[in-house]
Amino acid sequence: MAEVVTGGAAVIDSLVANGVRHVFGIPGTHNLELYRYLPASGIRHIVTRHEQGAGYAADGYARVTGGPGVLITTSGPGITNAITALATSYADSVPTLAISPGPPRGTVGKDVGWLHELKNQQGALDAVCDRSIRVESADELPETIADIFAGFRTRRPRPVHLEIPVDVLEGEWVRRTATPPPAALPADLDSVAIGNLITALGQATRPLLIAGGGARGAGEEIRALAARGVPVLTTVNGKGILDETDPLSLGASIRLAAAHQAVAEADLVIAVGTELGDSDLWGGVLESAQVIRIDLDPGQLHKNLRADLAITGDAQQILHAVVTNSHFTAERERETAAAGRPEAEAAGAAEHVVGWRRAIVAEAAKDAGAWAEVQRVLAGVLPADAVVAGDSSQVTYYGTVHYWPFTPANRLLYPTGYATLGYGLPAAIGAKIAAPERAVVGLFGDGAAMFTIQELVTATELKLALPIVVADNGGYAEIREQMVDRGIAPQAVDLYQPDLPALARAIGAYGVEATIETLGALTAEALTADRPTLILLPIPTRDHTA
Repeated sequence: MAEVVTGGAAVIDSLVANGVRHVFGIPGTHNLELYRYLPASGIRHIVTRHEQGAGYAADGYARVTGGPGVLITTSGPGITNAITALATSYADSVPTLAISPGPPRGTVGKDVGWLHELKNQQGALDAVCDRSIRVESADELPETIADIFAGFRTRRPRPVHLEIPVDVLEGEWVRRTATPPPAALPADLDSVAIGNLITALGQATRPLLIAGGGARGAGEEIRALAARGVPVLTTVNGKGILDETDPLSLGASIRLAAAHQAVAEADLVIAVGTELGDSDLWGGVLESAQVIRIDLDPGQLHKNLRADLAITGDAQQILHAVVTNSHFTAERERETAAAGRPEAEAAGAAEHVVGWRRAIVAEAAKDAGAWAEVQRVLAGVLPADAVVAGDSSQVTYYGTVHYWPFTPANRLLYPTGYATLGYGLPAAIGAKIAAPERAVVGLFGDGAAMFTIQELVTATELKLALPIVVADNGGYAEIREQMVDRGIAPQAVDLYQPDLPALARAIGAYGVEATIETLGALTAEALTADRPTLILLPIPTRDHTA
């Protein structure tokens, strides 16, 4: 006998069919039918204290799992509160799905005074997401949601917004089996282009591979290339794809002029899964004699650095075809023999690579300030597979990026492209929900912390063993320094600081103040606590990076 339910069941059934185990969000008047079916679905709902926090948590969850993060909001202010988080996911190519109600059918743009009415809610979300989809009937939902999840696997992963008219969400639907995700078909590879890539690699004497966030799925293949003598430079989103203690690793240092010089000196640059944007290069411009680019999105292949050879496709599949090709092995053997070096030596660092590393280390040291020692202490007490949730904070981009040597087991969560503030704490929550067995630490500045400090309530309610290290450098130190550099009197940057440890204790978390000498022990203790621990680390003014 047919089971009559509401449109909310079509959404939740479809999420289950597509493997969703967690959603982040806040209930509201217009999305309650989703909550009717959540308890029996097996999906765990995590309620945050602001929809922006839900969006950042879903983003952190997606970066750790490699699959989509899902957030649920109500209409109007609920979904618009999440826009900055969705823009962050868009900038860094993170797969998140935002589900919200929309105006009833026939009322869009009518300005009738409907509760939470927006001039054009779908248009607003379409402007910051990969796409915003509005369905007109509940029966569209199973196939629509299956198509969204298929897109996350087969196209550049970016956030998608699904808008469901509130009358569809609350209306009747005859329940049917939700559409399972279609099997991914192997892509047709461009064998000619791959052959040309292999030939170029064989002929190069100073090759360099740049790995971005879109190269994370090709880590094994990139490490195989490094083992055959190809040095690897990463963007921040690619940090740790190659063990940063490896002699062939140039680290996540692409912002530095020394790294730009290495690119200029290479006779072949292979850029994988990166747009090489200003947020990566910090105003720099890359030039190289020969450039090969690999990207799932054909629109990326010539951005910011034109490719001599552009290959569209999945980075893992393309590079796997390269490293398993007998011609590639033969070409590299001939190249190393011609250079008079045995294969074992070639797999180490050639003299020019040693020089590149030395120059990068020297330049990064100019910004090290107090940040390098913070990273050394924390890396020394945290497990080898720790997840670090950073923010647009100096302790992250001057510290963690350069002074915490990552391996493929680590993951740095960092809002590179959109450079938002307030990302770190909710992203850490999302990461810990995604991988409760892993050590997750939040590490960011006091300015960033105050944007989403209310999510400490969420972490406390969830009883997460989560160290939150807040490096207090007195407010918006970066902006202060930029004002000084421009001859502007510093203003609105030296902030009144509440007693953050006391605030944490008032919430029900632990709150302590650390010195650099006690930071390690306090963080290690927090890893096994029965709730989150906010650790305030004052940074002396003299150590502010200039």
